[in-house]
Amino acid sequence: MIKNIKKEEYVIVLDFLPHGHINEGKPQPIAQVIGKEMFTLLEVTPKKGVFLKPGEEVYIGPGKREKVHHILGRIRYDKLTNMAKSELESVVEKLVSQKEDQFVRFFNEAKGITSRLHEFEVLPGIGRKHMWDLIKERESAPFKSFEDIKQRVKLIPDVKKVIIKRIIEELQDKDRHKIFTQ
Repeated sequence: MIKNIKKEEYVIVLDFLPHGHINEGKPQPIAQVIGKEMFTLLEVTPKKGVFLKPGEEVYIGPGKREKVHHILGRIRYDKLTNMAKSELESVVEKLVSQKEDQFVRFFNEAKGITSRLHEFEVLPGIGRKHMWDLIKERESAPFKSFEDIKQRVKLIPDVKKVIIKRIIEELQDKDRHKIFTQ
């Protein structure tokens, strides 16, 4: 879905470590965050005296940053703190809800990854039967919402939950195919 490599401008704080990682020599405050656009997991250093709260939205783009001094870089899912991991699903759920139009567009435009694998088939709970039902239904009329997909495709799992689960699987590197993350 998201193919161009872009930089995140806004992130949501998953965890704030005022003393940094315990096992590192020079302690500095860090926050583990997730990007709002491409779900990029990052660590950032806040400006001196700034305390970030889980769930807080923070600007990290190229302009003047109010709360973040610099971006330390990407982190893997397995490097997240337990707190960050516990916050991740609710934050992803909130972001998916806010971007329903974008994800519905995915269902209207999804295509083959290879000659034997369709983007729909890498979604948890979506097999070949659902894939063909989705393709057939979107040819008759584009989908308008998650509810529209649910109404038109028999026995399809909860689309929002499927997307959330897929995003988390991509962040965990469970599959080499990246549809929603980069």
